This record gives sequence, C-alpha cells and structure tokens, in this order.
Amino acid sequence: MSFPKIIYGTAWKKERTANLVVQAVLQGFRAIDTAGQPKHYQEKLVGDALDTLQQQHGIKREDIFLQTKYTSIDGQDSSNPLPYDPTASVTDQVRQSFSRSLQNLRTDYLDSYILHSPLRTPALTLEAWKVLLELQDEGKVHKIGISNCYDTRVLQYLVDNGKRMLDVVQNRWYEGNGWDTDVVQFCKTQGIYYQSFWTLSGSPSLLQGATIQDIVRKTGCTPAQALYRVAQTMGITPLSGTRNEQHMRDGLSCVNISLTDADVESVQKAMKALAPAQKTGIM
Repeated sequence: MSFPKIIYGTAWKKERTANLVVQAVLQGFRAIDTAGQPKHYQEKLVGDALDTLQQQHGIKREDIFLQTKYTSIDGQDSSNPLPYDPTASVTDQVRQSFSRSLQNLRTDYLDSYILHSPLRTPALTLEAWKVLLELQDEGKVHKIGISNCYDTRVLQYLVDNGKRMLDVVQNRWYEGNGWDTDVVQFCKTQGIYYQSFWTLSGSPSLLQGATIQDIVRKTGCTPAQALYRVAQTMGITPLSGTRNEQHMRDGLSCVNISLTDADVESVQKAMKALAPAQKTGIM
C-alpha cells in the first residue's frame, strides 16, 4: 500500500474513538493512526471500528493504512492497564506491546509501526528499534519509524546501527519548533515519509497571516485546507484529528487545491519569519 496524503489521528478521542473512525473512513480517510498508550488512545476501539467498517460497509482491512506505536514506560500512565509487563526488558516490552496492538486492532499485520519517542538512552532506543527491524523482517510490519524525534543525530544513529533507513518520522510541525526544519530536510534527503501533527493547532499565526489568506482568496479554500495543501506540496503528510464531518471532508479534498510555486514559496518565507530564533524539539 502506498503512503497516504492525509491520516486520521485518534488521540484523545476516548469513548468516541470507534464512531469517529467509522465516520472518518466513510468520509474517505484510508489511513488511521493510533498507539499502544491507553492514557491518550483507545486502540481497541479502533479495532472495533475496523470490524464495523468491514462487516457493515464492506471496507476491508487491507484497504486501510493502519499505523500504531510502541510507547515506552515514560510515556505511559501506570493507573491505566499497560500493554506490556513494565518489569520486562525493552525487547520484550516491544514484542508484548506489538502483540497487544494486533489483538486490539484485529489484524495480523501493520502497515506501519513506530516508536512513540526515543527512549531514555540511545542504547535503549536502539534496543527497541532492533525489535522493529525484526518485525519488519518477519513480514509482520511493512514500514517502521519513530515519532517525537527532533534531533537528526538520533535518526542517523538508528540508521548507522540498524543498517537500514527509517521509513517514517512523525513529528510536531508547527511554529514553536520552527517547523522542524532540520528533520524535514533529513527526511527529504533520505526518502523518509514525514508525517506532521499539530499542523493546524500549533500554527495560528501562520493560518491567520497574509500568505495563507491570499491562498484562501484565490482558491476559495479554508485556511486549514491551504496549510494542509502547502504541507503536502512540501512532501509532508498531515494528521487530522477533527471530530467534525465537514472538516473531515475539507481535509480530504485539499489534495485537489492547485498551488503555484510562488504560493508555496511565499508561505515558506512566512514560516521562516515566524520561526523562533532558537528552535526547540519538544518531546
């Protein structure tokens, strides 16, 4: 399955997760992002939604790009049931979390499986990464990568020690970190699929600014659609977490917005002007 142009994100949907995933797919989304992190994601409800879509609407599992994550103990809330034994080695934690994700999502493979963030030390991050490499070699995962990683040295460390290029990086792409310029460029150079979150909520100044508003006036799109389309034109795939049906449709249809090179360049200049003097990568 090819990489999608936009992904439906399921963080913070709680008990509405299943209904919203069904709604998003029926509107046209064909990519879903979740995580083995019960405090922010309800992975099992994503699985319920996929079952409903197949049983009631004839939309098969293989028609959906499905991505989830291994979340290390630092990203978990111990008051929630964990998807692995917290006393186990990182290797066993990743394996246990992966198995739980397959069970929750009612599937025997994943299109993409990523580390939710780097772990406490480079050695532990590499240990977890090597399990992902094994899962890919076993054919259980098609693409592998990492999220919340804003240091290209970490990415290069995984490449050098894993002897394989990452497939996916998913990061915040917003005003506060200068739109993650270094990592975006690294991914572009290395052919890594870059996914963005906080694309809209993190960049209010850009959305309200003259360059985006110019595109809105010229094309008749919304500011959100304009920014999504700029991201896509730059080779970035945005995550949309909207609960609104019209906004779902808007996000999907942004691929049809025609932008000139001058449009994109003007937005990039505005982004550079808005970027903080000292970029910060925030976990």
